[in-house]
Amino acid sequence: MKKLKERILRDGKVLPGNVLKVGSFLNHMVDPAFTFEMAREIKSRFGDAQVNKVLTVEASGIPLAFAVAYEFGVPMVFAKKAATKNLSENVYTARVASYTHGRDFDLVVEKDCLNAHERVLVVDDFLAYGNALDGLFRICSDADAEIVGAAIAIEKGFQGGGDELRARGFRIESLAIIDSMSEGNIKFRE
Repeated sequence: MKKLKERILRDGKVLPGNVLKVGSFLNHMVDPAFTFEMAREIKSRFGDAQVNKVLTVEASGIPLAFAVAYEFGVPMVFAKKAATKNLSENVYTARVASYTHGRDFDLVVEKDCLNAHERVLVVDDFLAYGNALDGLFRICSDADAEIVGAAIAIEKGFQGGGDELRARGFRIESLAIIDSMSEGNIKFRE
């Protein structure tokens, strides 16, 4: 998506440790109009997939997933990163390592939020090593839900997660794939 690439170049900051900071529009402070523009692009890519549920992980995936769910006219579910007092004990769980947070999380989704035979589109803001997506895919599998694919705003292609998941047969559509980045220099995959 050309406009996303332009926005990354204009507003993104490359931080040490291969971290791309886009908190001014995507995952700390959110630009609603631009988020819905990305959601419409995602819908155009998955419009034939008969999506009836959108799944993401808290917290930074929620704005984009919400916009995508709105465009499809379907519910959105987000996996919590830990069990909380307001969750039942009847949950799906998947342990994942977070690159950004530098620790492991148990992703948790209540079983009544994800049902067998639903057609699930997984949505997230970033894809690096693919750990969060893989965890969400395992939750879908445990629920006997059908994964129609994953829609990602920004994929860090040089970290390999997207390519690995594609090699396993998953449909991954990223709006922008970064092949390399360093301070002042971001190269996109064409």
